[in-house]
Amino acid sequence: MTAQPPRPPATPAQALSAMDDLIAAHLVGQQEMAQRLGLNVTDLTCFAYVLQAGENLLTAGELATRVHVTTGAVTGILNRLERAGYVTRRPDPRDRRRVRVAAEPAAVARAYALYQPYYDRLDALFADYSPDEIAVLTDWFTRATALANTYREELRDQDRDGPGPDPNGANE
Repeated sequence: MTAQPPRPPATPAQALSAMDDLIAAHLVGQQEMAQRLGLNVTDLTCFAYVLQAGENLLTAGELATRVHVTTGAVTGILNRLERAGYVTRRPDPRDRRRVRVAAEPAAVARAYALYQPYYDRLDALFADYSPDEIAVLTDWFTRATALANTYREELRDQDRDGPGPDPNGANE
C-alpha cells in the first residue's frame, strides 16, 4: 500500500462549506444528467432507487417512501418512467394487488453509459484514501443522510401541525 498524502487541517465550518459546494455541484449535475436522459430530477431519483434495488424489486409504495412522495405521486412518476421506457411494473408474485418495479435493460445501459465515467473518477479519488479513511467517509455519509432524512421529516411534521411561533415575534 502506498503512503497516503497528508490531509490539510480543516474545521467543521470548512467541512460544511465543502459539503455545501458538493451538494450544489451534485444538484446542478443531476439536473444536467436528467436532461440528457430525457427525465426530470425526481423521475431520475426514482429510477436510481430502482437501479439500486437491483433484483430485489421495489413496490410502488416502497419507492414512494424512499423518495418521500405520496403513493399517488409515485404513480404519476412510474407512468412517466414507463412511457419513457425506463421501467416496467410487474405483479408481485406473493400479493397480486401490489406491483413491483423493474428497470428496463436498455434504460439501464443508457444510465450506466452516462454515469460510469463519473463513477470511475470517483473510484480513482477513493483510491487516494486508506481503508480507514473510506470507513470514516462511509460512516459520515450514512449518518449525515439519516440526519437529513430525520430533519426533513421533522419539518414535514411541523407543516402538518400548523405554523409555529414566528421567530420575529409577530404572533405575540
